[in-house]
Amino acid sequence: MFDLSDISSSSSSSDEENIVQRIPRRRRALRDRTNPFELYDEQEFKMRFRFNKETILWLRDILGAELEPTCNRRKSISALNQVLLTIRFLATGAFQQLVGDTFGVHKSTACLIIQRVVRKIAALKPQYIKMPTQAELQHVKLGFYRLRRMPNVIGAIDCSHIRIESPGGLEAEVFRNRKNYFSINIQAVCDANIKILNIVARWPGSVHDSTIFNDSALCADLENGRYGDGFLLGDSGYACRSFILTPLIRPQTAPETAYNNCHKATRNPIERCFGVLKKRFPCLSIGLRTKMETTLTTIVACCVLHNLAIIANDEEPPRDPEIVLPPEVNEIHVQNNVRIFNNENSAVRTSLIRTHFG
Repeated sequence: MFDLSDISSSSSSSDEENIVQRIPRRRRALRDRTNPFELYDEQEFKMRFRFNKETILWLRDILGAELEPTCNRRKSISALNQVLLTIRFLATGAFQQLVGDTFGVHKSTACLIIQRVVRKIAALKPQYIKMPTQAELQHVKLGFYRLRRMPNVIGAIDCSHIRIESPGGLEAEVFRNRKNYFSINIQAVCDANIKILNIVARWPGSVHDSTIFNDSALCADLENGRYGDGFLLGDSGYACRSFILTPLIRPQTAPETAYNNCHKATRNPIERCFGVLKKRFPCLSIGLRTKMETTLTTIVACCVLHNLAIIANDEEPPRDPEIVLPPEVNEIHVQNNVRIFNNENSAVRTSLIRTHFG
């Protein structure tokens, strides 16, 4: 005899199998990716990516084949698009998810690409950010001398604050600067053509400019006479020494006034350098929202790209109307907590005023 329950159970299981087989497999969504080189003309491209197309291709070649995808999948991201995605992030200061959506990649993929590319760009620092050699010193001095006839200047030095989010933790407040926002205080030295010669990007915003300089390897090199009779020009936030000349607080004579005017004009390139750097890479003005390690690496990478633009004669890009920058804040340097040195440390400045401006 047949068991009807067996028949019904077997037919029901067969129906369930048929239903399962009829469920269509969910297809993976593939995002469309545009090619900015074909989409934008030269002017629109430079406005969005801050560089000429030729400079971007040169940067891709410098970074080498390490960025090229290891497989031949149709939707793999080329080295060129990885560079463009990273540059667009630096050019907007936008969230990584928004930048990823622009290029048709997931947020996690965009994050990995940005971290990898900025690390590789920052790794070029020893090659593209360096103080002049003995053979190059005379050329650097000549560049400054042509501005206002100030002799023996090998660089203009200053610090600038880069906005960041609060890093959290017990030591978060050390990153709050005197303007009451969280920042990294970076020190830079540039030549007369606003090319960056030295960069220190690791100190919290509350640290004074003179502290950063006194702790730097550059200060030790100057103390040891590595650059001969050459000196830096700094503002009143630094103490006057034989290798870093500052303006007089209260000039009394005509030569002293002439020195101050010449000092201000000759030191102006470092002010322009920070302005051009932040204009080309608005992320440094808007603020960085990345982890601290990535933030410091990104700052160095922007400085390397700044020098690459100068080498390539890539002029300043036009303003991107999609980017809203915060209002300019004039950084007024004061002499709080600056060590007062004796007259011996201002002997070079005194001699220069007497012989060159007298």
